[in-house]
Amino acid sequence: MSDKVVLLEMNNISKEFPGVKALDDVTFKVGTGSVHALMGENGAGKSTLMKCLFGIYRQDAGEILLNGKKTEIRDSKNALDNGISMIHQELHPIPFRSVMENIWLGRFPLRNYGFVKFVDHQKMYRDTKELFNGLDMNIEPDVIVGSLSVSKVQSMEIAKAVSYDSKVIIMDEPTSSLTENEVEHLFKIIRSLKERGVAVIYISHKIEEILRIADEVTIMRDGKVVGTWPAGELTNDLIISRMVGRDLTHRFPERSNVPGEVLLKVEGLTSPHPKSFRDVSFELRQGEILGVGGLVGAQRTELIEAIFGIRTIAAGNIHLKGQRIRIKSSKEAIRHKMALLTEDRRLSGIFSVLSVLENTLIANLFRYVRCFLLDEKRRKNDGEAMINLLKIKTPSAKTLIKDLSGGNQQKVLLGRWLLTEPEILLLDEPTRGIDVGAKYEIYTIIADLAKQGKSIIMISSEMPELLGMSDRIMVMCEGRLSGFVDGKTATQEEIMRLATQFMA
Repeated sequence: MSDKVVLLEMNNISKEFPGVKALDDVTFKVGTGSVHALMGENGAGKSTLMKCLFGIYRQDAGEILLNGKKTEIRDSKNALDNGISMIHQELHPIPFRSVMENIWLGRFPLRNYGFVKFVDHQKMYRDTKELFNGLDMNIEPDVIVGSLSVSKVQSMEIAKAVSYDSKVIIMDEPTSSLTENEVEHLFKIIRSLKERGVAVIYISHKIEEILRIADEVTIMRDGKVVGTWPAGELTNDLIISRMVGRDLTHRFPERSNVPGEVLLKVEGLTSPHPKSFRDVSFELRQGEILGVGGLVGAQRTELIEAIFGIRTIAAGNIHLKGQRIRIKSSKEAIRHKMALLTEDRRLSGIFSVLSVLENTLIANLFRYVRCFLLDEKRRKNDGEAMINLLKIKTPSAKTLIKDLSGGNQQKVLLGRWLLTEPEILLLDEPTRGIDVGAKYEIYTIIADLAKQGKSIIMISSEMPELLGMSDRIMVMCEGRLSGFVDGKTATQEEIMRLATQFMA
């Protein structure tokens, strides 16, 4: 940082939670007009450190300095007042309000009418339009947020952070839901922020992105800082070994599954919505991992949600073991031995106010009913057995799931469905927002399930993941099936060609 003025210093920061020392004497410095990447496995302490900076948590020890001046950050509003904004990993907008209301929440422009003040919606619209134009974003200010795609909501959150005119912007996994073009657009915004002297703290598990956009990289492990290096001195392998404390010679586990007879057959499945999936047909074999590729908007999620019974079907048939079935609800899907791991674990996966144990058992409660009461001993034994089987890192089964890292939350959700003894697992972005070490653990679980004869449909937006884990890859484009490729011989270029086949 020799050519940069130090803007932010976090010195000797420590933070403890019950049973966990999340941060242990962490020192972290960021210069003006720089992109400083913060990396580490899930649970390394990255998000906790940034939550201390943003006022969500209060550190137990240490100090924060802005422009050399000691600053006490009491809460998030105080952080924003001090020029620090944050784009959170888990998106939590107000879905039933407009985009502009979400962006200017708590600071609405007001207009006087005599002695009464009203929100000036016209000015709010103009200010939002001006903000989006400056960022080259194509989002209508008055559209309801709940109608937007995840990638559009992510873009809105980025614009909201920029709107505070902050000196420090924390971006926690900002590209987790963005397309390739949107990622390039984000990088363009980041470069313009750098030119204005803004410091960007960039948290991501995508090493290729880090090496492209970052000036410096700080790596954390087990609540401590391993070190800080210029990004130009690092390689993919160096980052991985310093993150996990060991060499990962293989990104994907060896697989020994052998696909067998056709288990599931889908014929001409069509949504009642004209812009959704239509006329999709495919087969899934026993013990097969069928990858599903495509760009954002390809309707992959909508397709598997329809198979699971939580979206309606206008036409088409589903056959299971040669028998035609009709699935009109998730309850019926579970009865047919299906399980669905959803794309957004916070929105539609975890119950954040419940414990790890309750989250693990909630899809299978009927199993523990004895004489109208729950068998607590059996519940505890099954929950702890699943924690041990999947190597879930948690202080105890009673710990709230929201206090776990993303990778461990994802393992809890997998454990939830494994207790239902499914034959078909529908996995929608199973490693989204998870670090490279935790990804390998999830991959190993998936490979073991396939070896046991479980059939898996896996949606992924990460090309290496599709190619490294799939027996076959089904590619979709704008709601239509554009082709199949062999997972062992396919190339990224081949998948991308199919993913854009029907685009105008």
